Amino acid sequence: MKSSESELVVEPAVVDGSSHRSVVDSLRNAIITGELTAGTRLIEDALAEQFGVSRVPIREALRQLESEGFITSERYRGATVSSTSTRDTLELMQVRRGLEVLAAREAAEHRGEPLGDELRSVVARGQEAGRQHQVDRLPPLIMEFHEVVAKASGNRQLQQMLHRVLQRIAWGFEMDIEARIDSSWADHSAVALAILSGSPVQAGYLMDEHIRKDEDLYRQKKGIS
Repeated sequence: MKSSESELVVEPAVVDGSSHRSVVDSLRNAIITGELTAGTRLIEDALAEQFGVSRVPIREALRQLESEGFITSERYRGATVSSTSTRDTLELMQVRRGLEVLAAREAAEHRGEPLGDELRSVVARGQEAGRQHQVDRLPPLIMEFHEVVAKASGNRQLQQMLHRVLQRIAWGFEMDIEARIDSSWADHSAVALAILSGSPVQAGYLMDEHIRKDEDLYRQKKGIS
């Protein structure tokens, strides 16, 4: 995807004309990765042509992205990519911490089942990627770890809420992953062990400490005490 001064030019993915899902995912990813910057206009006709769909799935996609906070719609101006602020990111990180702690505690109540093997697998793959210094593999593995924990909680509403918050944080916050390879996966391993051992209090505490490190790092980068 590429953007001009104010309008979007899309290199289309394969899109099912009966669904807006691929449009949503493509646009959201472009915003998160910074390919679409704040203020970029999202024009329905141009998007429909580029994705090869009617305006209906485009309109639905823009509405969903607006509900998620990625897009702002204004009268006469239409839809544009939203801006994100330090305050927004910090508030979302605080919300994330509460959801992550709850997910870890609930997952531990079930000893991680029926996703125990998935939890062990993602931790092992993350540790191996760290040992091999394969930094490009780490972000999706980190996301996978937290999503597996959320799924293991057995609470679908919690899983959906946390997924949306993690997407918003990925948009406004880039961790210094390379500097935290060892400590990050040590944390993940400890949380996973507590979950698999059926220790809700310990799992919640360890997850809280893990997420606080992200918040502290973000504050340091932004010069916030």
